[in-house]
Amino acid sequence: MELLDHLALGFSTALTLHNLLYAFIGCLLGTLIGVLPGLGPVATIAMLLPATYSLAPTSALIMLAGIYYGAQYGGSTTAILVNLPGESSSVVTTLDGYQMARQGRAGLALATAALGSFFAGTVGTLLLAAFAGPLTDSAMDFGPADYFSLMVFGLIGAVVLASGSVYQAIGMILVGLLLGMVGTDVNSGIARFSFGRLELVDGLNFVCLAMGLFGVAEIVRNLEDQSVRQAISPGLDRLWPRREDFKGMAAPIIRGTALGAFLGVLPGGGAALASFSSYALEKKVSRHPHLFGHGALEGVAGPESANNAAAQTSFVPLLTLGIPSNAVMAMMIGAMLIHNIQPGPMVISQNPELFWGLIVSMWIGNVMLLALNLPMLGLWVKLLKVPYRLMYPAILVFCAIGVFSVQNSIFDLWQMLAFGVVGYLFAKLRLGPAPLLLGFVLGPLMEENLRRALLISRGHFAVFVERPISLVLLCAAVGLVIVMVLPALRRNRAEAFEAE
Repeated sequence: MELLDHLALGFSTALTLHNLLYAFIGCLLGTLIGVLPGLGPVATIAMLLPATYSLAPTSALIMLAGIYYGAQYGGSTTAILVNLPGESSSVVTTLDGYQMARQGRAGLALATAALGSFFAGTVGTLLLAAFAGPLTDSAMDFGPADYFSLMVFGLIGAVVLASGSVYQAIGMILVGLLLGMVGTDVNSGIARFSFGRLELVDGLNFVCLAMGLFGVAEIVRNLEDQSVRQAISPGLDRLWPRREDFKGMAAPIIRGTALGAFLGVLPGGGAALASFSSYALEKKVSRHPHLFGHGALEGVAGPESANNAAAQTSFVPLLTLGIPSNAVMAMMIGAMLIHNIQPGPMVISQNPELFWGLIVSMWIGNVMLLALNLPMLGLWVKLLKVPYRLMYPAILVFCAIGVFSVQNSIFDLWQMLAFGVVGYLFAKLRLGPAPLLLGFVLGPLMEENLRRALLISRGHFAVFVERPISLVLLCAAVGLVIVMVLPALRRNRAEAFEAE
């Protein structure tokens, strides 16, 4: 009954006119940036963070969340129609979705992606609602040592599940931790690594860092990319699947939803990993693995369900523990801090309208996305014909205005441009900036809890193994390190991400 009362509060919050409007705006923008290759939800949320200053906290988070899970819907549209994935998690969809379109089954592929996404999003939202309360209650027992161990486990998990080289992921996390140390010392109150600049006394600006690494860098990288093509939409056949089609997609959708829901909760997991893993699973369990890559319906149903389930359940550690499981969730923490909301288990008690309103808005957003994607397919594809040379200058100007409007500071613009150059160099060196962002967000929290735990224990490091929760988390972290060095896992990681 308590859960029903919470959901009633969530519906009363999410169904207000202004929250419905921002949910719709988020879903619309998410679909749009999912369709347009190169932007992605991380860059878009980074660019829109300054715009959320004037919004109520609940409305801001509802809109940003809609952008994230809306991008998972939109990315499949161009992946199927023109073999051009709008979002990294839609790369796998091109393998069979585009082949289905070439065979005259584009409508069936699009309907499968939309229905699978809706089912997975709904299940993911229900899981979030069901487990959020118990996990939050458990988190209330966490002490400083437990939180430190949890963050260590989270960063190691991010390394294991990150694409690319393990050593590169470790290096990027360490860089993020170092950048997070800029600012005022937690205990002494003395400025460190500020180089005499008053603007750095409070630390590096999260908006500038995120917008530079993901926004400006992505703009330059896409302008340099010569492979961008104009979209030519093939003719669409019937959209509604037949009975045999439903039979063929049902099991992959259920398996993809279960796998994506699990991987979304894990640190470093997310939509991209879920879609790749689901495709590998479907190919292994299929009776006709030779059809994959040649228009297999399961190759669309499974990954599209997995990436949407992962997008929903990645909010679980964010809302219950205040721990980001991926780069987008790190952005969401930044948005919460902008509105003076401390992420963690206290959110559910101090801001119940925000907590449950956000959860209910996700289900409402999934209904909106289902209605948006199928009727507006032609419009989304036409947007691909806008030349990049016209689109990205406007985005760059928007970034500059947004950053300047936060504190009316020219120094922030220089920060953004500097991180844009760094982000571009990372892209050229094939270094993913997502682990850096996780390290930057978690670094100050790790330091604060580490020093607090040592103060309480009078400097004895044994406190980290004396507390049962901390000991379990540290053992799990050690287990991840052991598993990470196993040759089989290293080989499977390379195979899972080789398509990226």
